[in-house]
Amino acid sequence: MNEQRNPLLQRGLTHRRDFLRLMGIGGLGLAAAACGVSGQGGKQNVTKSEVEKFWAGKAKNGKLNWANWVGYIEDDRATLKNFTKATGIEVTYKEVINENAEWFGKINEPLRAGQSIGFDLMVMTNGIQLEQCRQLGYLAPLDHSRLPNFAANAGAAFKNPSYDPDNTFTVPFMSGITGIAYNTKYVKEPITKWSDLLNPKYKGKIGMMADSQELGNVGMFLTGADPEKSTPADWEKAAAKLREQRPLLRKYYNQDYIEAVTKGDVWLTMAWSGDAYSLAGPEVKFVIPEEGGTLWTDNLCVPKTAENPVDALELINYLYDPQVNAPLTEFITYITPVPGTKDLIQKKADAAEGEAKEELESFLTSPLVYPSEQDLAKLRRYRTLSQEEKEQYQQIFTPIPQGS
Repeated sequence: MNEQRNPLLQRGLTHRRDFLRLMGIGGLGLAAAACGVSGQGGKQNVTKSEVEKFWAGKAKNGKLNWANWVGYIEDDRATLKNFTKATGIEVTYKEVINENAEWFGKINEPLRAGQSIGFDLMVMTNGIQLEQCRQLGYLAPLDHSRLPNFAANAGAAFKNPSYDPDNTFTVPFMSGITGIAYNTKYVKEPITKWSDLLNPKYKGKIGMMADSQELGNVGMFLTGADPEKSTPADWEKAAAKLREQRPLLRKYYNQDYIEAVTKGDVWLTMAWSGDAYSLAGPEVKFVIPEEGGTLWTDNLCVPKTAENPVDALELINYLYDPQVNAPLTEFITYITPVPGTKDLIQKKADAAEGEAKEELESFLTSPLVYPSEQDLAKLRRYRTLSQEEKEQYQQIFTPIPQGS
């Protein structure tokens, strides 16, 4: 469905991409927690009055600037054009996010100084950098009275995530799964486990991601640890296993792994579900390994220094209309937070014929877009890290793709 998208440009959730902070180990169990955030001054509880105070006096300006990853909106920007027709709000949309740590590096200083970053809306993956933004007080608390479509149409699994209780600062944009993609032209046996990426027969034809959180989770899957409950001892053991794997690899990838596996430069690689679904050739298969996979979420959030925050909220609310979200989901091919889109796409499939009908039916039954509870039960989240733990975690895993 995304034939026009260039694999070299496809956004990779590099650390992206963990819808799984939403998920309980058994499937859709949600972690309950009090609304709060540890900021620079310690524990910060965001009360209703504080939310009202932030939004008091703020009005619609008729424009907004949105920072997003590549490949996360239709090529013709149809959703944004329709939004402008419906609301009169002009959207300047820029594909300027390539990796969460890099993006945080760009916005950290101006946000710390209380300055505008030039964007009113941005998309960040739940993980280390989003948690930093939350803890440092960089995000505006959302006024949910302005988000009725989220309340009405968001799936239960997308509300009240453990990484952002009560969706105080974020709502999901799209979610995805980290698993394995392999090219059946070269790999004749079924790939079913992360340990298949340590098979010497594939030496020089194996790809891994360079991101520390993604690598860390795979290392823990390989050593039998649960990433969500892991300890520093588990991290060290996982890092040792990943170093053991390193001589077998062709490369640690950021965003070009799909082109590599499609062309045969690598035969099997860590991969994100949406990329594998929409960008790979028919010979490339995606699997959630038996040991488990990672589920992540890319989140919509408003910087506290946004110049047009009310307009940003209006766009967020618009995106949670199933009629709006359905064509966007068809294009992006990741897991939508708006389950009502499935019925709309099914009606489209029922009315279609031939190849178009087959494509839509395949889309609707894909666990990479609409996963079952059984699929979700195999997935785990990134470990939620304190500042001290984050530094220790990164010291352990960041050197691995750097060769040390």
